[in-house]
Amino acid sequence: MSIFVVRHAKASSRREWVGDDRLRPLTTSGRRQAAMLAERLRDETVTGLWSSPYLRCTETLAPLGRRLDRPVVDEPRLAEGAAFESTLELLREVGDGAVLCSHGDVIPDLVQALVRRGTVLRTPPDWRKASVWVLDAPDADGAVATAAAEPPPGGSPEPRSR
Repeated sequence: MSIFVVRHAKASSRREWVGDDRLRPLTTSGRRQAAMLAERLRDETVTGLWSSPYLRCTETLAPLGRRLDRPVVDEPRLAEGAAFESTLELLREVGDGAVLCSHGDVIPDLVQALVRRGTVLRTPPDWRKASVWVLDAPDADGAVATAAAEPPPGGSPEPRSR
């Protein structure tokens, strides 16, 4: 089985947003991406949904949660600035079938930490908004055999680099 790590969908501009960044919502195109992510993941054996408590992340998983009739659980270890060690610990706890939603700083750190621990990358990295990392064969110790990046559903003009 697999764990799915999703970068949140397209959100309002950080520079233009006034107020608490944790409350910055998805844009119209981000809501479309979230709906397409729900379509992409609906047939997987999803055991639970965990999200950074930031609104843009919970909104990204909300359509999948509604489709599967599962709650989206706020998880601080997926918030911006989270240390990769705590995110690795979360991987061990959630296990197969988990869908996690996080940010553009956390996911690269997590993937790089997995590679240092022996995970084989099957695709080039893709850090774009609404991209999905598929982590295969996680074991009880949190070891992940392979990781593959899937592009955002419907494409994205954002570059692939971090």
